[in-house]
Amino acid sequence: MRIHHYIKNLLIFAPLACSGQLFILDKFLSGLIGFFAFSFISSIVYIVNDIQDRERDKIHPTKCKRPIASGEITVRNARILAVALFVLALACNLCVLKTSSSILLLVYFVLNLLYSFGLKNVPIVDISILVAGFLIRIIYGAVITEIVISNWLYLTVIALAFYFALGKRRNESKRPDSHKTRKVLQSYPVNFLDKNMYMCLALTNVFYALWSMDESTIALYNNKYLIYTVPIVLLITMKYSMNVEGDSDGDPVEVLIHDKMLLVLCALYLVVMFLILYL
Repeated sequence: MRIHHYIKNLLIFAPLACSGQLFILDKFLSGLIGFFAFSFISSIVYIVNDIQDRERDKIHPTKCKRPIASGEITVRNARILAVALFVLALACNLCVLKTSSSILLLVYFVLNLLYSFGLKNVPIVDISILVAGFLIRIIYGAVITEIVISNWLYLTVIALAFYFALGKRRNESKRPDSHKTRKVLQSYPVNFLDKNMYMCLALTNVFYALWSMDESTIALYNNKYLIYTVPIVLLITMKYSMNVEGDSDGDPVEVLIHDKMLLVLCALYLVVMFLILYL
């Protein structure tokens, strides 16, 4: 189920948190229910992907330890778990009672099934689907909490997600015999990945800065202090970039949870944002 990857689903709370309405109970509960619905759906995607990739994962240095590849969990039991999670996801989504949220969940699910069954081997398309997953999370969060968010924030998420996806492919391609575990890596020159990674990283910081100083953003929060979070975001992206340039496998969640300084910087950002938006 890769529960530690649920951290990515916290993006669902981003529209609500950035609107200054995090403590409005009905909106928070909608966000919480949506978080679990999306988390269960994402776990189904991971299970399907692990079933499809089990033979390739067996020869991967770290993926061979995954439950299905290692034989700890049978394919039959994995499928039963996936069905149970699907029922739970539907039950959670029914509590939110939003037709558009159901459509977004379905789009995410179908896109990732297509990814697992072949599109992950198509260059550019594979990373575009990964980026779409991040974008759908933030749109889903906005829909279930009825929050309208800035286009600059959407662009920030898109650029950052492209950076994450390109960084993941870059570090995967550095492994010996990487083409045996992920065929698409043969299509990505390292120079291409490097150049586009840092283009997307630069755009992320620019889009975030533009969001923080946009007149509509300032008017919404009735303060001009968001601009002071830009240096913290720069430090976070620099530290993340340093990790990706090192021995990391490039997975955003793994990079974050294994770096104490990065966790501290992210915590600092959240505290400063909370003070600005709510106090």
